[in-house]
Amino acid sequence: MSGQLAASFSKPIFIATWPFGKSACEKSKSVLGAGGSLLDAIERGINLTELDETVDSVGYGGLPNADGVVQLDASFMDGRGQKAGAVAALEGYPNPISVARRIMETTRHVMLAGSDAARFADQNGFQSRDMLTAEARKSWLDFKARRARGNAEDEKSHDTISLLGLAADGHLAGGCSTSGLAYKLPGRVGDSPLIGSGLYVDGSVGAAGATGIGENVLRYCGSFLIVEFMRQGMTPTEACEKAIRRIGAGEQKPLEQLSVNFVALRQDGLVGAAGTDVEFLCAVVDASQSVLIRPSLVR
Repeated sequence: MSGQLAASFSKPIFIATWPFGKSACEKSKSVLGAGGSLLDAIERGINLTELDETVDSVGYGGLPNADGVVQLDASFMDGRGQKAGAVAALEGYPNPISVARRIMETTRHVMLAGSDAARFADQNGFQSRDMLTAEARKSWLDFKARRARGNAEDEKSHDTISLLGLAADGHLAGGCSTSGLAYKLPGRVGDSPLIGSGLYVDGSVGAAGATGIGENVLRYCGSFLIVEFMRQGMTPTEACEKAIRRIGAGEQKPLEQLSVNFVALRQDGLVGAAGTDVEFLCAVVDASQSVLIRPSLVR
């Protein structure tokens, strides 16, 4: 299926991480087609995933930290003017991507964190709710029991949604949202809200977004690196592959142990993706098709 990444896609184009990204991209296309802006399309596409409680790594339904508290991270970036907004360790608000966009559009800042991010959300009319679903609570209690027995292994849940969009007029934007690594230390922040790590958009070049183990992405500014490789003339997939190999060289460990995966979208409409996780899939939705693609596996 990776050959589909070399196929021609027609604007508008949306690309996102994981199978749940397909319905998010379809929502984005619908919003854009109904007259919404590209920023509206990105936000509402990601909102769909954030509110899906069956997705245990994003938004409402996301697995909590080690204390049983759901803390959400998100970033939003507009390729026009390099505008950006982000939230980190946000508690009590199911749509962090919307809060991140509000920060981008109404303040002079880029990121708010913790209780102050929640206060900003409240002051701007966002509705709070109990974020720990019954299923997430059960999973957390199971984790606590395993840890008490001394056999709690590292949890796999780190399936961030990164969604990138390119409108017919060439406008580029993107967003990234996650509940982060399951049962993380309270206050842990991964790559997703960090501009240049989990997400980067340059309207004159392209965009990139990440999913996987955030620490392995943020130490290398992975998404920014991919955009810079595209600036040098690489295809999106080539750029993703080279960034992964750069990370592998720095980590000095086998690539299959990294759990880093990227999607990318160039300003001319070429899409790409690559990852180290065998199960990684990305979704692409354009003017005429909606597909799931197995990207290049980097080894």
